[in-house]
Amino acid sequence: MGFLEQLFGLIGDLTWGWSLIPILVVFGVFITLATGFVQFEFFGRMFRVLKNDNNSADPNKISAREALLVSVGGRVGGGNIAGVAVAITLGGPGAVFWMWATALLGMATSLVECSLAQLYKRKVGENDYRGGPARAIIHGLGKEYKWLAVVYAICLIAAFGFGFNAFQGNTVAGAVEDSLGIDRLWTGLLLAAIAGVIIFGGIHRIAKTADVVVPVMAVGYMLMALIVIVLNITEIPAVISSIVQNAFGFQEVVGGGMGAAIAQGLRRGLFSNEAGLGSAPNVAATAEVRHPISQGITQAFSVFIDTIVICSCTAFVILLGDVYVPGAEGIDGVALTQQSMVFHLGEWAQYFLTFAILLFAFSSIIYNYYLGENALTVLTGHPMSLTVLRAAIIGVVFLGAVAPAATSVFFFSDPMMGVLALVNLLAIMMLFPTAMRLLRDFRTQLKAGIARPVLNPDDYADLDIDREAWKAPVETAAAKVAAQ
Repeated sequence: MGFLEQLFGLIGDLTWGWSLIPILVVFGVFITLATGFVQFEFFGRMFRVLKNDNNSADPNKISAREALLVSVGGRVGGGNIAGVAVAITLGGPGAVFWMWATALLGMATSLVECSLAQLYKRKVGENDYRGGPARAIIHGLGKEYKWLAVVYAICLIAAFGFGFNAFQGNTVAGAVEDSLGIDRLWTGLLLAAIAGVIIFGGIHRIAKTADVVVPVMAVGYMLMALIVIVLNITEIPAVISSIVQNAFGFQEVVGGGMGAAIAQGLRRGLFSNEAGLGSAPNVAATAEVRHPISQGITQAFSVFIDTIVICSCTAFVILLGDVYVPGAEGIDGVALTQQSMVFHLGEWAQYFLTFAILLFAFSSIIYNYYLGENALTVLTGHPMSLTVLRAAIIGVVFLGAVAPAATSVFFFSDPMMGVLALVNLLAIMMLFPTAMRLLRDFRTQLKAGIARPVLNPDDYADLDIDREAWKAPVETAAAKVAAQ
């Protein structure tokens, strides 16, 4: 065990320690410049996913909006509540600015990785699609790179399916015990039971659940923050000024100054929105859309919601209160956010935040499960394997909830996510010309007056794409043109 801890510690140092964060930032800058600031070009189109006309014409298939909500539910979690508080504690208010910067760059990265996942998705049965970086590697780079897809799949199952689900179970049980006094055993049993009912229903039940849970949790939390902002509206300019000044070292409030702000903002921002890490593309590929870039735009919107909107809510709640004292020690993480809410709104806010944490963590659990399921299908097609995985993840959620020390067993989670991200970024780099080809196709159709571009598989006959996966969108578009 000691050897394994040292080994994964070394992997963590080689990825998150010094290389991965700069690489992710450089990738974000490169993709933003190479695509002509695509995330800003299509920013207005991102909101179209909220309308019904952006959904799949077939109610039995996953719509773009449902895929968005599943991915938002996965991205939005403890990082938006506890992670932001940690970033501010260690990096000062300036860390918030660098979280924003990371998100704006990450929107471009997410657009590209999710568009590629859509392009190379495969049709499964009558109504389902599967895709993601592993299948993009196999079908985009060739069979000789399958070993790389296997490495990716193993890391995805280990990090998200097992490790992070144990942490989510622990987060929920701890918050419920601290605020409501309910024993961890009962919380663990309830959480495992509800998770079991949903994940045994597959991606369709996960999507339908996210369609209800995610808007409730996100809108509820944003309304709480909005109340705080309105009550302290005169202080907003001073807070924004503090964020900007601290970000560039003009106002040093913690040890490390500007360097600490940048380091914490980039790290926590990337952990929160997951852009470039290779997780969200697995969900992005499940949706039926007319063009891969359309789903890429939708997933870029998910990054915006996660960091620019929800993380900012937490930041303003903390910075507008008196609980946070720059440079002080003793209170951080979720406790800082909870006490800041109580400071502004009273004791009842603590219970509401506990409920919000429960929903955030639960949405992450079902999202993490699906990532594990999708990865497993790359490794084996045996139907029994999914049942075993589902049972194992339910057990992991329960274990994480009832035994806080059990989460230390999953010390490999962060290092595995680091390897996962490096594999994903390598695939993006090798497939980037294809992504640019998709983008040129999308822009050309828009210039030709086509409001909703459609991928024609005949135009990509030289690529190993599943024509059946793109048959329905083409037929639907042709029928619409005929009707007009």
